[in-house]
Order: sequence, then C-alpha cells, then structure tokens
Amino acid sequence: MQLQTKHTFVFTTFLFGILFAVLTLTCAIVDADDDLPSCLTIHGVHNYTTQSASNSNYHRLLYVSMQNQLFTRSTFPRPRVIILPESKDQLVNAISCCTRGSWTIRLRSGGHSYEGLSHIADSPFVIIDLMNLNGISIDLDTQTAWVESGATLGEIYHAIGKSSNVLGFSAGYCPTVGSGGHISGGGYGMMSRKYGLAADNVVDALLVDANGLVLDRKSMGEDVFWAIRGGGGGVWGAVYAWKLQLVPVPKNVTIFRLMKHLEVEDASKLLYEWQLVAPKLEDDFSLAVLTGANKDSFWLMFLGLYLGPKELASSSMHQKFPELNLLLEDCMEMSWVEASAQLAGLKSVSEMNDRFLKYDDRAFKTKVDFIKEPIPLDGIKGGLEILKEEQRGFMVMNGQGGMMEKISTDATPFPHRSGTLSMIEYIVAWDKHEDLDSNEFINWLHQLYDYMGKFVSNNPRVGYVNHVDLDLGTIDWAKKNISSSRAIEIARTWGE
Repeated sequence: MQLQTKHTFVFTTFLFGILFAVLTLTCAIVDADDDLPSCLTIHGVHNYTTQSASNSNYHRLLYVSMQNQLFTRSTFPRPRVIILPESKDQLVNAISCCTRGSWTIRLRSGGHSYEGLSHIADSPFVIIDLMNLNGISIDLDTQTAWVESGATLGEIYHAIGKSSNVLGFSAGYCPTVGSGGHISGGGYGMMSRKYGLAADNVVDALLVDANGLVLDRKSMGEDVFWAIRGGGGGVWGAVYAWKLQLVPVPKNVTIFRLMKHLEVEDASKLLYEWQLVAPKLEDDFSLAVLTGANKDSFWLMFLGLYLGPKELASSSMHQKFPELNLLLEDCMEMSWVEASAQLAGLKSVSEMNDRFLKYDDRAFKTKVDFIKEPIPLDGIKGGLEILKEEQRGFMVMNGQGGMMEKISTDATPFPHRSGTLSMIEYIVAWDKHEDLDSNEFINWLHQLYDYMGKFVSNNPRVGYVNHVDLDLGTIDWAKKNISSSRAIEIARTWGE
C-alpha cells in the first residue's frame, strides 16, 4: 500500500493546531526516563521532543493542538515525551519502546478530545502524535481509499474531491478532526442519513497491537474489527490506517445555511416541528439546527444538505417543513467537496487541506443526549428559557432516521440506530480571561442537562464516545475490583 497526499512536519517547523484521536495503550516497565529516548533513537525514531522548561518545540507542539483551551491550564499533567512517527515502522517501534517501560500512551491524530484525553493522563505518559501519518491513496476502480490515521477529515475530503466529482465519504463536519479518533468512535456527519457513519464504511484496517504486530482485518479477526469501528480509540491498539468505502454523490448537491431570530414562543414551535420532520426526510436530505440566545431573542441556524438539485430540495422543504419558509434563493448548488467546505464555515475548498486551521481559542464543556420520543412543546420552551440565561451556551441538534434506522444496532459498537430520532449536543464556551468563572459556566450546563433528562433516553441515559463526557464516571481498572456485572452496567451508558 503506497499512500500519496502526504505531508511531513518536524519540530523545527512552527506547528499550528491539530485535532482529535483518543487512543490509549498502557505499557510495562522501564528504569529511567532517559531509556525511552535512547530506545527511540536506536530503533530509528528521531522525530521526538522531551519535556523541559526550556524546550520551546515541546511547548509549541503540546499547546497548539489543544483545541479545548481548558486543558492548557498548568494544573494538568504533561507528557514526558512527544513522538511524531513518520512511517508504519516508526509507529511500531515507538509503541514497542513504550511497552518496555511504565508508560501510558496517548495517541493523537488531531487532538479534538472534548475531555482532553489525547493530551493528559493520570500516570506518567507519552503522546504519540500521528500528524505525519496523513497519507491518502484513492483507488477509483474500487471506489475505496486507504487513509492513514493522522489524516484529518478535511484532508480526506480534499483528496477525494481532487480525484473525483462523483465520490464522497460519510463523516463529520469539522475538517480539522483527525480520522483516527473520529472513525474509532463511529463518526456522524451530514451524509449519515444516506450512508451511515464513517465506521459503517470501513472495509479494512491496519492495527498495531501492544506487541508491535501489524494486523489487518483477517489477522485481527472479525470481533476486533467490529470493536475498532465505533468502540472508541486505543482499546485494542493503534489503528495505523483505514480502508474506506467511498460513496456515490451527484456532481452537484444542494446546501443552505438559514438563520432565524425569534422570540421564545416562535423558536420553540420551529424546533418542535424540526424534531418531527428531520428524522423522516428522504435519505438524501440532512437537516441540522444550532440554537442559542442573545439579549433580546433566540437565534436558530439551520444547516441543510440535499444530494440533488436545489429545486427538489426547496420543494421537499415546502411540503414537509413549510414553517421553515425556505426560499429557492436560500439554496446553493455546488460539488460535494465544495458543500463540505461551506457547511464547515470555510471560505474555500483549499482550506480543507489546512490541518492547522484554528476555529476557536476558547475553553468549552459539552454534554450529549439521544432523543427517542418527540420533546413536548413546553419542554422545548423550558430548555430555551434556561439557554437564555447563558449567552455563552448553545445546542446542536442532528436528525437521524434514514440509513441510521436501517443498520442493525449491533452492526458496530455504535448502538444509536433504530428508534433514535435525533442527537442533541449541549455546549458552553468561554474566553481564557473568563476562566476563573468556569465553574459557573459548567454548573449552568449541568442545569440545562439535568432539565432535559426527562425528555431523553433513560435507563440508562446514554452517551456517545466521540462526545466523551467524564461526568458520567470513570473506572481505574488497575486499582478497583470491579465485578463483571457491575462493569456491564457501567458500559451500558456508552453501548446501549
């Protein structure tokens, strides 16, 4: 497998942002910190930097990738070494060196972990940053692509768009998210109603286990192959590369970004109708909504993607969601890759190839829910009233249904399929100078989350590993005696 579209970065280059992969491996025994750099050098891994107060390369690389500025606080533990392997062999050797020592490994393909799990650990640890493993090789004959785990979604979309105007890939909005963590956790996006999750479109993978063995789908076995496609990163090893099934798209698709400013009554009614319509649209249509409050009203941003001409998109909305009042001139036709850039808020397709693009310099906390039954109108209104108390907060709502309804709940570890109407993410974000008030902002988020509890999934109230939320609890498996029945009960939150 030869991968093109590859860019290599070294520590002498000024480094800008990377996003997310939460891949965790635990290692064995070493006598001294100096043994790890020695092992790396002996085994041909030279692109690494070690922790020291005077090492500017170390600090640039560490902090520039922290998209959630909450984890730039000096109180959080830092890695002793940051390693940037530049090939599959170097990744294998880096992992093998760590397994000789008492190191926890955090693998980072982008750094977008909402809880900072690709940056921090409770025990002495190393970050293996996959940013140089970003090769992409597209086979138009089989309509597949081999993608190294350090490639971002934007780099993947850009490479596909450069190769074909009738192929795409079903994954998330944000172009700077790393594919390693995104696919490992499932990977929801604007084409999921048509083609399922990113993980649903993986046909093979290369996995490096803790012993340094490189396993493909056949050699890892179907159970492990099932687990790495939605079970969360790093549990089974480090995915070096994914083989992705590309999906057909029209030469031109339709998108719209429609902003509404409404009072609470009208905003509540529009969101109520949205939740009834979005999961029932034709599979070619995806309709999401972001909502928040300003001083005098609520803002609602509707994001639509239709895999077809704008006349059909407009007609569908007029028939099924007339309350939205979508006009034909609100709709734009463009290629799939151009649409992906537009929906991400980018100015051009070329920006999708910029893995160091910085979206936001704020700290944030998020929580997530899945909706099984329509939320009553009064329930939505009550949620908006809480939202109005904190203008730093907002919600992102994605409709499901379509192909998500048709794929079996046990096809992959991602279980939120049949019977799930939508997913809601609650977010609060604040500037660095407001950090002393962070507990106040997070308490507000908990208030909103607690209020919504009676309207969402229950017994258990479920989560999503790509929106990891440590408020739901953690377990130190090495130190706690957890019965198998208790472990299953805890796991239900993530896998039922």
